[in-house]
Amino acid sequence: MRLSSNRLGNWYGAELSRLLLECRWTGPLASWPGEPGQVRKEAATAVRRECRGPGSSSLQDHMDPLFPEDAVSQHQVLARKWRPRNFASLVGQEHVVKALRHGLKTGRIHHAYLLTGTRGVGKTTIARILAKALNCEQVDRDDPDPCGLCSSCLQIDRGRYVDYLELDAASHRGVEEMAQLLENAIYAPTLGRWKVYVIDEVHMLSNHAFNAMLKTLEEPPGHVVFVLATTDPQKVPVTVLSRCLQLSLRNMSPQAIAEHLSTVLHEEQIAYEPDALNQIAKSAAGSMRDALSLLDQAISHGAGEVRSAEVRAMLGAIDRDKVAQIMDALLEANPRQLCALAEEVCALGVDAAAVLQALAQLVQDLSLLKLDALEADDLQLRRWADACEAEQLQVYWQILLHGRRDLPLAPDQQAGLTMTLLRLHAFRPLAFRASATQAQVVNHGATTAPDMRPVAAPAKRAAQQIASGVQREASEPQSVRHPSARQPSKQDAPVEVTEFTLDCAWSELATRIPCSGFVRQFLEQSELLAIEGVHIRVRVPIRPLAEQATVNKVKDLLVGHFQVPLRLSAEVGSVGVQTAASIHDAQRRAERDAALQGLQSDPFVQAMVNELGAQIDPDSVQARKH
Repeated sequence: MRLSSNRLGNWYGAELSRLLLECRWTGPLASWPGEPGQVRKEAATAVRRECRGPGSSSLQDHMDPLFPEDAVSQHQVLARKWRPRNFASLVGQEHVVKALRHGLKTGRIHHAYLLTGTRGVGKTTIARILAKALNCEQVDRDDPDPCGLCSSCLQIDRGRYVDYLELDAASHRGVEEMAQLLENAIYAPTLGRWKVYVIDEVHMLSNHAFNAMLKTLEEPPGHVVFVLATTDPQKVPVTVLSRCLQLSLRNMSPQAIAEHLSTVLHEEQIAYEPDALNQIAKSAAGSMRDALSLLDQAISHGAGEVRSAEVRAMLGAIDRDKVAQIMDALLEANPRQLCALAEEVCALGVDAAAVLQALAQLVQDLSLLKLDALEADDLQLRRWADACEAEQLQVYWQILLHGRRDLPLAPDQQAGLTMTLLRLHAFRPLAFRASATQAQVVNHGATTAPDMRPVAAPAKRAAQQIASGVQREASEPQSVRHPSARQPSKQDAPVEVTEFTLDCAWSELATRIPCSGFVRQFLEQSELLAIEGVHIRVRVPIRPLAEQATVNKVKDLLVGHFQVPLRLSAEVGSVGVQTAASIHDAQRRAERDAALQGLQSDPFVQAMVNELGAQIDPDSVQARKH
């Protein structure tokens, strides 16, 4: 039988009236609480009075046929089927569970809770569990968790408990709805010990609605508990925040999500691959509900199984083998292979952002492995880590982050991915460039005559800096010139330099090499500690000068000036008096003292001092600039 909505409503009202008359209901209908948003079926389940009608023991027995538990047999999604029913089954929110359990056990129940966190981390679930714990009929239990078997717990799980109300603030955001809710809050609970009002997405309420609830939220009736949930606590007024006990729910770690998905699949008796669960856990971004929804989707894609290949295709993720091929092509300095791989992964439908994200994750692992902060038995990872410098991995990290950020500005996904990979190739270390040049000479032999000049970065600025040094050293005898400062020619073969010696004092570099900003401050205030082969170790007085970005700029400047693949490291500490800045300050003080003495010996100045009582301010004296 199919009824329209109006006819169904009329039939429902008539049937409810008949049942009330049959049960000889003597109380006024106005005494029903009538919470906003609750349908009459919840009011029907609230009646505890014994019916005196023939063949029935209670009104609940008459109402059950109207609201069958399983009206239609249908599949239930995993996110609903595996929603936690008690505190013990919650995943990843131990700090919140600990606070609520302690409050329930000691009786320190706050009148208003504010649950904050991103979507799918358990805000509404915790609110329902708290409502069950407050109204559980097994009051003599030692565990603060709800029993889940009594009538109150079961009715709250089914959404039929008259003293529990969930209000969606996105659709009931006006002051009228809030006023109606607060008017009914003053009445005592119908069935349980507490009335629990859950307001989801509370930040969507209007300003007038917030103002209307302030007084009740500050001094509510003793039987009322408010649970406010929001994904954006910044939009909640401070006056509301100060009246609530705020509990921040954390994003769940991929490991915790993968373990929970494994438990679910074991119980559901569904075959799976652990790598597929790890991919789903990472894509969920800390949300368990998103992870369970993706798991449902993966089961459908895999025809009842969860396999890595289907999950990777479903998520648009990149295969590990492709990431390995990109890293190999990058370390082998093969730009053609990088372009071909970019075209191949885009043709497979893989998102360019996912490719850059996978590369960034790999660079992070290599950086941790390089610093012995990560243990890995993968020989390929160790080979990549040995082939990269720690500084270069930091450069790769920044390039990948900026490349992913700029993808929306690219003409298309493939162009953005290709240019990011080529940028990684362009900023490879100097040693990689030299080895690539030598390999090119060996492969081509006499058929090609490439330019064998060492590569400096940046080349244009380095060439301008070298020109003055080359012209100055051209007049010196050949025996006194350093090999690293000799002008290269096309006929010379590249010579790997293992030892380096400065041809001047370290403090003179600030005046010999054109520079400015932090680079000049670095050269002026640093002190040379040692030169070990091609590794220069210096000490700087302040930490900002030891930042990796500044050290890399100074290293590039020195490499361009001396045409040697140098390495530079800086430590923070006290410096001596042989820095360029100290020498410059000493010279300036000496010049000022000489100027002060000349001023004091001047006859005109002496006459002003003796006759007029004038005084000379030493700080105002400056040496004359010639």
